[in-house]
Amino acid sequence: MGYMVSFGRIRLWQVTLFCTVVFAAGLVIPTLTTAQSSSKEDTYRQLGLFGDIFQRVRESYVDEVEDSELIEAAITGMLTSLDPHSSFLNTENFSDMKEQTKGRFGGLGVEITMEQGMVKVVSPIDDTPAARAGLQPEDFLIAVDEESIIGMQLSEAVDRLRGKVGSKVKIKVQRGQTEPFDVTIVRDFIKIRSVRSEIFDGIGYVRITTFSEQTTPGLMEAVDGFFKTEGDSLKGIVLDLRNNPGGLLTEAVSVSDAFLEEGEIVSTRGRHSGDGSHIYAKPGDIARGLPMVVLINSGSASASEIVAGALKDHGRAIILGTRSFGKGSVQSVIPISNSSAIRLTTARYYTPSGISIQARGIMPDIEVELARIEAVEGGIVREEDLRGALDGSEEDDSTVSDDNAGNTTKDDDGADSDGGAETSGDAEAGDADADRAFNQAEIDYQLARALDLIRGVAIFGRIKPAS
Repeated sequence: MGYMVSFGRIRLWQVTLFCTVVFAAGLVIPTLTTAQSSSKEDTYRQLGLFGDIFQRVRESYVDEVEDSELIEAAITGMLTSLDPHSSFLNTENFSDMKEQTKGRFGGLGVEITMEQGMVKVVSPIDDTPAARAGLQPEDFLIAVDEESIIGMQLSEAVDRLRGKVGSKVKIKVQRGQTEPFDVTIVRDFIKIRSVRSEIFDGIGYVRITTFSEQTTPGLMEAVDGFFKTEGDSLKGIVLDLRNNPGGLLTEAVSVSDAFLEEGEIVSTRGRHSGDGSHIYAKPGDIARGLPMVVLINSGSASASEIVAGALKDHGRAIILGTRSFGKGSVQSVIPISNSSAIRLTTARYYTPSGISIQARGIMPDIEVELARIEAVEGGIVREEDLRGALDGSEEDDSTVSDDNAGNTTKDDDGADSDGGAETSGDAEAGDADADRAFNQAEIDYQLARALDLIRGVAIFGRIKPAS
């Protein structure tokens, strides 16, 4: 039979279409020779089958469809069948992707993926409509404006979620085993603030919401601000990567390098042995060796996992929270023209210890589930609350003189001996910091435990071993 029979069935337009599809996929057509294998023959037979089906759809489908739409759908289907992260980027998608990596784009502000034919939330981005509406990691989006999106291609679902800034969209959400519920979100122009920072009781807190071009400069500025404010009193740093869906690999490497003096940060391994790469840290730790805790959860994905994995494997930070998302694959954006591209999975990420992140994620050193602190009924009883308890405000005569007559003195625990509440300005400032940390603990249990851990390490470092 050979090539003449199977190839001869393909019309001229089919040959043109075949060349277009193969070029779009980045394939190279080998010169036809009599030495080609039967597998190549099967490939051309299948391409002939594709051409026949394409022609049948053009001629017989109930509605007329543009050839470009059919070809784009075919390319999209080919790529999305590989894994949840490979996709075709048409003109609009390609433009949106470039805007997102710059930290400025329009939409709802939520990172999504596909799981068993359903749209799953990886994480909402801080201070975006999706976050304000209460969407959470692992939520499933099952309908948009009363129309089901189950089984829909991810790119098509994204198109349904997008819309004019200021317009409303109603999303049906499935969360765990609860009944689905509706959430109405107003679309907005999204400008991501990649880095946020704060100081809690002498501990620097940095939250990275996504890895964009703004991330490393924002991190450097935040840590430098901690040292300017606290000086040598800075106890440590908490790096919060929870609900961070990832972003630019270069930024993940840069953030990891900022805290590491040496060693491998991440490695990638592709299809062929020569496709791998290893990235190493350069000397210099912006935290100056202070204790670090990194917070992660199931919404921490991709670039976040690279940072957490590098700092964990080098023993530079304690990882606290819950297991991360587990996206350990590398996507390369390959331009096909000036206006379109393909996002293709080309490698897997590995932590410095050689562990693949893919479908495993980063396990925390200390597992802490999200929780809320509530007061226990009945209150707390101490010695001073017992009936007939001895007075604990006995005055120490040695500390009283004519010079400070009328002033109060302090017990070892810092309480006023006369029961008053006057404190110095410095003490008030310290109490305010402690109150802020405590209030934060009521809201964010995982962060509260991270702050406690840093405090514990700082206290332990001040303890002098017995001689």
